[in-house]
Amino acid sequence: MDKINYKYSFEKLNVWQDARRFVSYIYKITQDFPDVEKFGLTNQIRRASISIAANIAEGTSRNSNKDQAHFTQLSYSSLMEILNHFYISFDLLYINKETFDSVKEKIYDLSNQLNSLRKSQLKG
Repeated sequence: MDKINYKYSFEKLNVWQDARRFVSYIYKITQDFPDVEKFGLTNQIRRASISIAANIAEGTSRNSNKDQAHFTQLSYSSLMEILNHFYISFDLLYINKETFDSVKEKIYDLSNQLNSLRKSQLKG
């Protein structure tokens, strides 16, 4: 077996792949945030975006469906944290309505995927 081409179970999940792309998307948006937010809102948003993909990956390493679902729920919680932060970013005029709507649409899509994954994990 070619070790480089081997895929871990999380790498096969569309939701993890989308969450990974979401991190890059978030980084691009937040790079235009004011410098004063570098260690504040920008950092919080970026860390939460990374947490989504990381918790999906970590959850796949768990033996029980309940534990897997717990990590999927953590991913969902981080996603909702990002939504909250983007409402604040919009209120502070760090982003425009078009960017806000785009972020919210991506969050909606990811949240549906995470909910589906969690339901399948709980069914076991």
